[in-house]
Amino acid sequence: MNIKIEKLIKQFAKLPRVGTRAATRIVIGLLQDKTGRAESLANALMDAAQSIHPCPICGMLTDADKCEYCADISRKNGQLCIVRDLSDVLVLEKSGVFHGRYHVLGGNLSGVNGITPDDLNIANIADRINDENIEEIIFALPNTVEGKTTQQYIISSINNPNVSFSELASGVPLGGDLDYIDDGTLTLAFGGRKKL
Repeated sequence: MNIKIEKLIKQFAKLPRVGTRAATRIVIGLLQDKTGRAESLANALMDAAQSIHPCPICGMLTDADKCEYCADISRKNGQLCIVRDLSDVLVLEKSGVFHGRYHVLGGNLSGVNGITPDDLNIANIADRINDENIEEIIFALPNTVEGKTTQQYIISSINNPNVSFSELASGVPLGGDLDYIDDGTLTLAFGGRKKL
């Protein structure tokens, strides 16, 4: 196979949830397409790479000074939902179960993978609690050892008696990711969250 095509397949295969077979189909499809889709995709990727950046407040991606969730004053309701990554925000938004502010960690603590608190977007949570009058922190982290470790670390690092902590309740299986949970189950889990 052509070296340039192989290189492109390897790049696509590095994307989350895209294996070598899917990457091969995507690349071949794009290169055989006569409508200019490959060029449009390349231009859109370049534009996004140059203009999109993490929101300095919550970590969500944006092309503005702050993301749409941090800029929306109606979301300043005293609730802060802590999630692992951007896809979790999209899942929660699609379900419509949460209407407060988000905080994207960018991963979970993991001794095995060498991910420490300094590697995650944790440092400014205490400032957000004060600046945004946060009364409840809702953890929507994976129900895994790493997710629970991250959750406990954040709770122990926040010394504020005016803040309550809760986590998603029934419906989220042990080891489950929000990406794989249907809207009904997510609604049940969010509505039945429990205090920590």
